[in-house]
Amino acid sequence: MKLAVVGATGMVGEVMLKVLEERRFPVEELLLVASERSVGKKLRFRGGELEVIGLEDAVRARPDIALFSAGGNTSQEWAPRFAAAGTTVIDNSSAWRMDPDKKLVVPEINASVLGPQDKIIANPNCSTIQLVMVLAPLHREYGMKRVVVSTYQSVSGTGVQAVRQLEEEMNGIEGEKAYPHPIHRNALPHCDVFLENGYTKEEMKLAREPQKIMGDQTFSVTATAVRIPTAGGHSESVNVEFHRDFDLNRIRELLGATPGVIVQDLPSENLYPMPVTAHGKDEVFVGRIRRDESQANSLHLWIVADNLRKGAATNAVQIAEYLLRHGLVQTP
Repeated sequence: MKLAVVGATGMVGEVMLKVLEERRFPVEELLLVASERSVGKKLRFRGGELEVIGLEDAVRARPDIALFSAGGNTSQEWAPRFAAAGTTVIDNSSAWRMDPDKKLVVPEINASVLGPQDKIIANPNCSTIQLVMVLAPLHREYGMKRVVVSTYQSVSGTGVQAVRQLEEEMNGIEGEKAYPHPIHRNALPHCDVFLENGYTKEEMKLAREPQKIMGDQTFSVTATAVRIPTAGGHSESVNVEFHRDFDLNRIRELLGATPGVIVQDLPSENLYPMPVTAHGKDEVFVGRIRRDESQANSLHLWIVADNLRKGAATNAVQIAEYLLRHGLVQTP
């Protein structure tokens, strides 16, 4: 197994390497790939050091699988070139998510849609992944009608510059800004760029991606995405209206039996999901489970996950694991 990590020097790339180690992914040759300015840099993996190479060299090496986390423009240009060389690309950017010819995959939900013909596979948006992990089993049982989501997203979702901005503002240092306003002691209702309809791209990803992942257009999602000064982990306040009534104990039972989901719902003992306790973990945490008393067949949920792990790196590695387990990777 020859594996490439494209964008290995970035925040998600670094977490990918950590996840590959932790999960003991069966890689015999690992290619660390980044832009030209990072070529020659050395990164540690499994106790040794590997040198970063460029994209051209990586394509020529014809890896079996390439995990991409290098931005949409890089993915649009280079993913087809890797695929043409026989490599299966798992892409973490938004470049291919809504392409009707590309699969958008959360392994616990819809990995069965994958086949050997899928040479470019899209990893969903981080906020979408944690949302559908919780909603999919509930939708199967009760049939969702409408979902209203408000997100509280970590600065790590923007990248290194945003994390640095928060740290510098906390220490009273003037530096380069990732956001148009201060983020320390603030909340910005502004994730990604604004569109003509008044929503941001992030909000529209949350509206569209769940329908594609679940293969169902019969429910609708509307979102407000907010950036908050946490260093890691995304949180979501979710209101779901179902077609059928539900029992709260059955809701907790369904979620507790869902692989990759952990229920933390004991408010009397101050137990509920938080970014600080989800940090570094691969599971999606759900709590504050309660009936919406203002609307029939409606439920409130609070969902938290580490956006760099299950929201990005871990989900991509899990897709690769599924491909190997089911013999869907054809060696170039």
